[in-house]
Amino acid sequence: MNDLIQLLPDAIANQIAAGEVVQRPASALKELLENAIDAGATKIQVVVKESGKQLIQVIDNGKGMSATDARMSFERHATSKIRNSADLFSIRTFGFRGEALASIAAVAQVEMKTRQSTEELGTLIQIEGSEVKKQEPVATTPGTSISMKNLFFNVPARRNFLKSNPVEMRHIVEEFQRVALAYSEIGFTLMQNDMEVYNLFPGKLSQRIVGLFGKNYQSQLVPCEELTPHINVKGYIGKPESAKKTRGEQFFFVNNRYIKSSYLNHAVSTAFENLIQPDQHPFYVLFLEIDPSHIDINVHPTKTEIKFDDERTVYAVIRAAVKQALGAHHVVPALDFSVDVNFTETWTNDESKKADVDREYSYKTFNTPEFKKASTSGWERLFEGNDAGIRPERTALPDVDRDEEEAEVLTFSSRANPEDSSTVFSRPAETENTGTTFQVELNYIVAQMSTGLLILDQQASHERILYERYLRQLKVAQGPSQQCLFPPVVQLSPGDYELVMGVITELQSLGFMLAEFGNNSILVQGVPADIQVKNEKELFEGLIEQFKNFKNELSLDNRENLARSLARKSSLKRGQKLNAQEMETLVGQLFACQNPNFGLGGNKTFVKLDLSSIHSFFGKSHV
Repeated sequence: MNDLIQLLPDAIANQIAAGEVVQRPASALKELLENAIDAGATKIQVVVKESGKQLIQVIDNGKGMSATDARMSFERHATSKIRNSADLFSIRTFGFRGEALASIAAVAQVEMKTRQSTEELGTLIQIEGSEVKKQEPVATTPGTSISMKNLFFNVPARRNFLKSNPVEMRHIVEEFQRVALAYSEIGFTLMQNDMEVYNLFPGKLSQRIVGLFGKNYQSQLVPCEELTPHINVKGYIGKPESAKKTRGEQFFFVNNRYIKSSYLNHAVSTAFENLIQPDQHPFYVLFLEIDPSHIDINVHPTKTEIKFDDERTVYAVIRAAVKQALGAHHVVPALDFSVDVNFTETWTNDESKKADVDREYSYKTFNTPEFKKASTSGWERLFEGNDAGIRPERTALPDVDRDEEEAEVLTFSSRANPEDSSTVFSRPAETENTGTTFQVELNYIVAQMSTGLLILDQQASHERILYERYLRQLKVAQGPSQQCLFPPVVQLSPGDYELVMGVITELQSLGFMLAEFGNNSILVQGVPADIQVKNEKELFEGLIEQFKNFKNELSLDNRENLARSLARKSSLKRGQKLNAQEMETLVGQLFACQNPNFGLGGNKTFVKLDLSSIHSFFGKSHV
């Protein structure tokens, strides 16, 4: 009987491993950056072309490799980081499995140039699909330069699944930001298609945060530090007003390794409880230092998930550290324990406190007109008769102190006044809706029908109307615009800039008039004509924020996502007052929609209350 099980060739085994390690260009960049840091580099340059699909090059000034090590580095499970199983429990380097370069070389065309500072010549190695094409001496600078060209050239199915250039570039920027944050003492440069995206100099963590995310963060950072025998927490958190509705600016580092942990993120969110809205996410960059023997990082191919042997303690320390930082920097109200709680009883015995109280209440020593000193026992009746149609009567006062201005008193007729008993009940004056359509709590619209009542959620209904309108504009690629009198310049992060560039055609179809302004900024020259907006910059920034939020939560194409985002941003909000004509127009437009029954979140836009249901409330079976 023939044997069926056999060992796979190295080339196929490397391609299988690459499926886990190298998922997209950003994954390969992460592995190359980590190798450069492990090599002791103090300056790292990244060159990207076509969002990494054509080229990703990482140049470092690390210690370099010998000719033998350079060749061995492309073999599977070849590493300089560990020697035995005990080393797995004391890992402080990024790489340790020895799979990264072998996996990259299996699905790309790789060229490496490396030289040690003690050698005169370096080594050049070219590999395509795990096959060594060339190895020879070369003149090069100390350090290592690795170029990865034509990713997935031999795996066309995987290449076809790559996203658009702006999306892939956004992932590259995210990976770059994570590594640059972890090592603020290293200089980083990122070039995209010969354009400089980042040029970060070595410095403090706060300087690195501002360099990566913009100068607006300079005034939003709150230092956070907590030192315990088990774990140390250091870093920065953002003030509550800087919280956003989208995730992406939350960074946890354990021993300088970026990790993802919803459990630890919950610890930070709990510390911000009642300071931000439930759907907002605070900014934070927190570094956790812990003994490597208390964690296991070998649980995921990308090493972004780790296990703690005492996760509850870590949770408690992080939550306490964030709460303490918010309180210590007066971000949240705090009790002043230096004030005597019995102040009201002791101030009369303390001359200094008595002087403070006298000075505090000195503003009450103004002169009161004589007529106001009269008895006010019936003042409660002043507003009881403020019914519709009842006009106040003006009664002249006798001559009193009129040196500064003439004084007069307003007397309102009321059912409480014995002299007028003819007043009848009427609708309060503040209720202006006198037709068959009116608002309830500035939130719901009630319209009368022949068969009963119709109750609409005004925000959900308007979002549905705008959503379908914007979808139609995107299909015909034509939306009316209104030019801005003073076009604002919107400064974006590199990731958001690439995102906008990826959907700029759709934005123009909606009515936005946009122009590149250099340095990751956009000039907003016009906005959709049907949007009443006071701040064009705020509208555009809110649209991008909502677009990212929907992109993280829903699997939608760019057109539908943009239509949803703009509808949510520009719709009527709860608490907004409408007149009768506006309400009737809203009702008519809703029932002209293709799907008027549900809002963007799947909630109902309206409910019907028929006459039979109304009669049943009062125990009646007929009119």
